[in-house]
Amino acid sequence: MTNKIPHSVFSNILILFYKLKYENPPRCLAVAAIYTRKQVWLSTSLIRITDMASFDFSTLMTSLSAGELPADLPYKEAVLCFTLFMHTFEVYLECRQLVYLRKTSLPAALQGIIKEETFQKSRVYSLDKWNFSMVRSTYSLIEGIAIIWYELLPLLWNWTLVPLAAMGLTADHEIVRSIVFTLVYILITTVIGLPWSIYGTFVLEAKHGFNKQTPSLFVKDIIKTFLLALIFVPILEGLLIPIIQFGGKYLALWLWLFMFSVAIVMMTIYPTLIAPLFNKYEPLSEGTLRSKIEALAGSLEFPLKKLYVVDGSTRSSHSNAYMYGFFKNKRIVLFDTLIKQCEDNEELVVAVLAHELGHWKEGHTVRQFVSGQVVSFVQFGLYTVVRNTDAIFTSFGYSDKPALIGLLLFQFIISPIDHIVGFVFNILSRMYEFQADAFARKLGYSKELREGLIRLQEENKGAMNIDPMYSAYHHSHPPLVERLEAIDMKKDD
Repeated sequence: MTNKIPHSVFSNILILFYKLKYENPPRCLAVAAIYTRKQVWLSTSLIRITDMASFDFSTLMTSLSAGELPADLPYKEAVLCFTLFMHTFEVYLECRQLVYLRKTSLPAALQGIIKEETFQKSRVYSLDKWNFSMVRSTYSLIEGIAIIWYELLPLLWNWTLVPLAAMGLTADHEIVRSIVFTLVYILITTVIGLPWSIYGTFVLEAKHGFNKQTPSLFVKDIIKTFLLALIFVPILEGLLIPIIQFGGKYLALWLWLFMFSVAIVMMTIYPTLIAPLFNKYEPLSEGTLRSKIEALAGSLEFPLKKLYVVDGSTRSSHSNAYMYGFFKNKRIVLFDTLIKQCEDNEELVVAVLAHELGHWKEGHTVRQFVSGQVVSFVQFGLYTVVRNTDAIFTSFGYSDKPALIGLLLFQFIISPIDHIVGFVFNILSRMYEFQADAFARKLGYSKELREGLIRLQEENKGAMNIDPMYSAYHHSHPPLVERLEAIDMKKDD
């Protein structure tokens, strides 16, 4: 007898979309089709997972004490069901956001501040991005399920024996095999993702006046990225895999030390060696803007060594500014688009940088880095448990336990925790944004920061109406309305 999802479940999905005013039947049916086409395996998976209700948790504790997970848990089915659950939840959030994007009036806090024409342009841009995102996420769901269910990655791993044989090597050469696997995987995913990148860049972004990238530059970026992979993948995996193979009982510590070192090295070489391969960085020319920025940095004892302008306009008209560097060697980078957008009032750029320097002064950058390292260390500790569990490898279709594949499977298993950690980090990030705004306000840039945030929102055609639940889950920065209200409230205190 074939198990199927009850019809009521399928109906509830459609009713949910309808109640949320999901007025796009073709896409609604496309999303619903994912569930109906996977009825057999999903119901079977649910049955196996439901069986866990009678699972003897003393067995779990015994396994954990031995440094592994139980052998009789449905790992692959659990990952697939969680993937569907998260997609359903995120579709629900997207539908909530769609209701807000379809609103034809500005939030009360922005009325009289944002021009109606600007609002309508940002609204159309946001709706176009929403449509594109929904189609792409639906495709990604189907692709992800197919990769796991049909065990395509194990097929790719087994195929790597072919190029190894051509090189006169055997399966015992795990490092070379892992490098081949990674590079081929990167190549395949790059090719598969090309249509989405092309449409997003040359259709969606171009339609709304943001894309400045030429086809030749687009191709060059792809080639450069793959060439960098050819350089860094062998180096990183050549060091990482032996650590996993011989790490012993201190594997988590060795992995953390390795990844910590990689993070430090990449933070050092990326701005000076890698980023210049894609963009041109030039010192900000002498003038009033440079003098104001240097004066601001000096007043805060910020060890500014270099002040650059990057030609972001060669790819997009979106704007940004950021800082980087260790200890007494700090650098600030301004996008040329930001300078152009604020050329009538340089104080707006200075106010934006006052906000960025607020992150430094309040220690946000260090806190985020340290908290990220703590999470990484805990995850590596959990990874050792996954690596020791043979059943996880066999559940996903692998006949052996390669170090690289263990890391890949760990990402699947740890996904629920990653979502929670990501949400917590968003909460912290939003709190830091408010603190950085307050710091800029204390420096006397309340008016300029307010105007600067509004200008950036207008120039980047950011969404004006945002669902609170959607924003809390997806955004690391608070919506414009919330930031303006916080600035005004502090100003009145």
